Amino acid sequence: MDPFARTRLGPLALRNCFVKSATFEARSPKHVVTDELIEFHRGFAAGGVAMTTLAYCAVSEDGQGAPGEIVVRPEAVPGLRRFTDAMHAEGAAANIQLGHAGPVAAGTGRKGLAPSRVFAPQALGFTRAVGSDEIARITGDFARAARLSVEAGFDCLELHFGHGYLVSAFLSPRLNRRRDGYGGSVANRARLAREVALAVREAVGRDTAVIAKLNMADGVPGGLWLDESVAVARLLEADGALDALELTGGSSFQNPMYLFRGEAPLAEMAAAFPPPLRLGFKLTAKRFMPSYPFEEAFFLPFARQFRAALRMPLILLGGINRLETVSRALAEGFELVAIGRALLREPGLVGRWQKGDLRESLCVHCNKCIPTIYSGTRCVLAS
Repeated sequence: MDPFARTRLGPLALRNCFVKSATFEARSPKHVVTDELIEFHRGFAAGGVAMTTLAYCAVSEDGQGAPGEIVVRPEAVPGLRRFTDAMHAEGAAANIQLGHAGPVAAGTGRKGLAPSRVFAPQALGFTRAVGSDEIARITGDFARAARLSVEAGFDCLELHFGHGYLVSAFLSPRLNRRRDGYGGSVANRARLAREVALAVREAVGRDTAVIAKLNMADGVPGGLWLDESVAVARLLEADGALDALELTGGSSFQNPMYLFRGEAPLAEMAAAFPPPLRLGFKLTAKRFMPSYPFEEAFFLPFARQFRAALRMPLILLGGINRLETVSRALAEGFELVAIGRALLREPGLVGRWQKGDLRESLCVHCNKCIPTIYSGTRCVLAS
């Protein structure tokens, strides 16, 4: 398959198979779109990607997981419309990542919500278990945020079911110790994910693409692993609410480097944390952020198991640096590829490849971009 051929994602016709993955931007200090945020994404859109993803937008005030996140509410819609108009003007589709941070919020000084009360080492305190009434409210928050996102012109909605955020935490046997209908069996732990996906689909209809970012593995002992995550994916596929799954792993709450791979920038991360949280990070850093050897397309071996088990479209993520890797993924049956760090290093990477310059990305996966998430996410090596 030609990586630059038009590709379908549900109701969307995309100009190629390349998606700019969600990388939190830290360019919304007042929780709304800024000109700086638009220009940040305009670079990817003008650089040739088919779709760029506005990263983590909270569906409610208590769903924020980092300082300066956009909260999807009526006051944010005019700015979100400016964002989508700008991306469309460059020929790219606009995707918005919607989520509730759940326990991840504990690392920002907020009281993190979780399926069960668990210790949050970053905050040196405990999360609070979500009540059944709150589950219904949060599901409604997803649907409301989805409707507002469509009103703002987004072509695709990405539901965050990974990285230890609230829905991901419900999927985790380590974090979910509930004894009600949302805990215990895989089907019970998948209930919130299914209810959110179905509520969002009902809210927006079939003219908008709806995808979910799903953990294949949490990367921690006792966490979600492949056998159960494949079972969750099958349940989501059977429900028919989603147009694709973007396959990921790791946990911003327990093990973020499982997602990134490569050297962990511990000193830079400690300096980036606000002073009240710096001590907690320093005490837990080596266990919280272990280093993993980097290999290109490091999630591909896991993702192949999902490709074998599912018929629905899948988006491959994880350290993609070369066009030949993209072509191989498409040949194996993946419909789209999502790229993050390589595009931070070279926003015009896709355009360069399309013009025939097939050198691999300049990204060396040093991970020095990770500590910039509180000051404006960027590649520190880019000129």
